[in-house]
Amino acid sequence: MEIKKAEFIISAVRRDQFPNTDLPEIAFVGRSNVGKSSIINSLTNRRKLVKVSSTPGKTRLINYFMINENSYFVDLPGYGYAKISKEEKKDWGKMIETYLKDRVPLKKVILLLDCRRVPNEDDILMYNWIVHYGYNCMIVATKSDKLNKNELFKSEKVMKETLKLPADYKILHYSSLKRVGTSELLDNIFEGVL
Repeated sequence: MEIKKAEFIISAVRRDQFPNTDLPEIAFVGRSNVGKSSIINSLTNRRKLVKVSSTPGKTRLINYFMINENSYFVDLPGYGYAKISKEEKKDWGKMIETYLKDRVPLKKVILLLDCRRVPNEDDILMYNWIVHYGYNCMIVATKSDKLNKNELFKSEKVMKETLKLPADYKILHYSSLKRVGTSELLDNIFEGVL
């Protein structure tokens, strides 16, 4: 799979703002500082398609990006950022749940986890939400250039144990910086979608 064209379409907060289309959607979700913006930029080979901020928790909208004129990448707000109010946290939860609930064009959710961190309560809750709503959940461990092979193996084991995943569950590793394995990751992302 190769992405030849990628463009920003709309930022939404409510269901009536979502594109009214049958094109398949692939959503990206994860903690505020997991590198969502970086991975979307890296996969689309566009350095500034998604704004990358040094301040975690900047994405507060649901952002749609048209991919190859036949699908969408959907960038969901990051969760778990400590410096926001409980009210904002509740709003974000509602926004993500509104998107996940009964979203027919949504074909796959990519849950991004930092390979250097143990999945926390928010990660577990998000994984369980995705599964509860019946979506195909693919886990990508980001920032894989920060660990050696042995550390990556241990990290994957911890992720599987924490999220109660089967031993044969496939977790993909990716580094937006090194971009090694981009075509394999894209093939996995689009498998069963197009």
